[in-house]
Amino acid sequence: MTAPNKNIKFPLQNYDRLCFLKNVVKNPNIIVGDYTYYDDFENVENFEKNVKYHFDFIGDKLIIGKFCMIASDVKFIMNGANHLTNALTTYPFAIFANGWENAMEGKQYPQKGDIHIGNDVWIGYNATIMAGVTIGDGAIIATNATVIKDVEPYTIVGGNPATEIKKRFSDDVIERLLKIKWWDWDIKKISRNVQNLTDIDIEKLELD
Repeated sequence: MTAPNKNIKFPLQNYDRLCFLKNVVKNPNIIVGDYTYYDDFENVENFEKNVKYHFDFIGDKLIIGKFCMIASDVKFIMNGANHLTNALTTYPFAIFANGWENAMEGKQYPQKGDIHIGNDVWIGYNATIMAGVTIGDGAIIATNATVIKDVEPYTIVGGNPATEIKKRFSDDVIERLLKIKWWDWDIKKISRNVQNLTDIDIEKLELD
């Protein structure tokens, strides 16, 4: 059994706007699993430009699983975008120094945590994922959605703010898929099962 080379930048011949993302990102705080791809209308280098407010001194991470599909103009809003919301003003005086350095003494800007994207997640065009959000395995994020809270595995969400549209499968099938974790299989086993993975009979995966 053969499979695409997970370590090449552009897996489609004569097409340089879809990449295996782990081979493109340079920021060590962006962690991407094998075979996750990013498709951009202009240039795949835009991906890191769309990870917004991702400052080294904060140290937060964007963690993306295996076999995810990320469309053009998807944006990730990291913790560097946060301002005080429980103070009398949200204005960030301290960053301008020159006498305002002490504005944040004894205070801290809100930290909502890392962004975690599971495996086999499809994120549609121009969606926005906010800091601290976890998106479960197998979820689908609709075009233009703004995701401000966690998304359960195998759930389709859309809108602003994103809300659940429906579950992709019954609770029983979801539980079985999460137990199988096909994305962690040896690549030879995945290649052997590509027809089963694109079908609807979960028992074929369980029997392999």
